[in-house]
Amino acid sequence: MRLTTKGRFAVTAMVDMATRGGREPVTLASISERQKISLSYLEQLFGKLRRHGIVESVRGPGGGYYLARPGAKISIAEIISAVDEPLDATNCEGRGDCQNGQPCSTHDLWFGLNEVLHAYLTAVNLQQLVDKQLQAKSETAPVSVSKRAVKPALATA
Repeated sequence: MRLTTKGRFAVTAMVDMATRGGREPVTLASISERQKISLSYLEQLFGKLRRHGIVESVRGPGGGYYLARPGAKISIAEIISAVDEPLDATNCEGRGDCQNGQPCSTHDLWFGLNEVLHAYLTAVNLQQLVDKQLQAKSETAPVSVSKRAVKPALATA
């Protein structure tokens, strides 16, 4: 099982958009430029995200896409599912007919992994990823210190 570019790019693009506030339209061209994702690929992904009610669009000058609801109400599992990304570690799509119509010897292991993975991605929401990214940026940003704010150390002797 692996997450393909559909799911990865969809989540990356959604974090990019939500980082910019999520309420004002963001162009796919700007996301494409910042994230180095093909514009035509983003158009396909955002068409699916729009059909699933995750984003809304505005046409014309100043148009683009914005979040259909707050980022805290959009799970990562929902984003990945919306772009038709299968999150399935089994060879049988969970049906239990992996080996000649019967579950294979490791079916329960892979099925259990699916449940854990889905539960984790459902528990993580878009706003959490945005908050984490903004926090990481603020921690690595250079600190600007005003000369007036720096007081000379008092000499002790």
